[in-house]
Amino acid sequence: MTNTPLRILLADDHPILREGLALILDNQTDMTVVGEASNGREAVEVFRQLQPDVTLMDLRMPEMGGVEAIVAIRTEFSTACIILLTTYDGDEDIYRGLRAGAKSYLLKDASTQEILSAIRQVCTGKNHISPAVGARLAERAQMPELTDREREVLQQMAKGQSNLEIGLTLRIAESTVKTHVNSILSKLGVGDRTQAAIVALKRGIAKL
Repeated sequence: MTNTPLRILLADDHPILREGLALILDNQTDMTVVGEASNGREAVEVFRQLQPDVTLMDLRMPEMGGVEAIVAIRTEFSTACIILLTTYDGDEDIYRGLRAGAKSYLLKDASTQEILSAIRQVCTGKNHISPAVGARLAERAQMPELTDREREVLQQMAKGQSNLEIGLTLRIAESTVKTHVNSILSKLGVGDRTQAAIVALKRGIAKL
């Protein structure tokens, strides 16, 4: 068993949060913060330089989001241990993060003990999934999957675009848009476009 502290990279666009986390982690005898990044692109660059044992990654950051950063890092470093630490609890966000290769998905209101436990756990090769996150994933698994085109249409619906406007934006016929909209409403189990937009934003399928 080595006594070398776990080397940790913090990637978040909020300096105060990074400072707070750094204070907590550096106070642990088995952890040390070796680097910080304020956006996803910087996180990839700093990871490449430092190759830390664990990275705490925010989900939504400027220039490059957390999921995209995870994909970029794990393409180059397949064994990278990354924990998503975010305020977003939509099941689509969770699914995308874990599918990209995150070993854990924690909300920022998680207890200090849970964060420390997750860091130590992922370093042993295990995933850390809290009961709340597990429940969200179970819910999502029971829902019909949207196609890529349906996701694109739903994104525009969430922006308030009409079928005609969506068709012009995506360069598809208005009748095709209508078919996609009907399929989306059915898959989401809602009765109208407004409800579809609300569900999409809540679940993290669409973003404004």
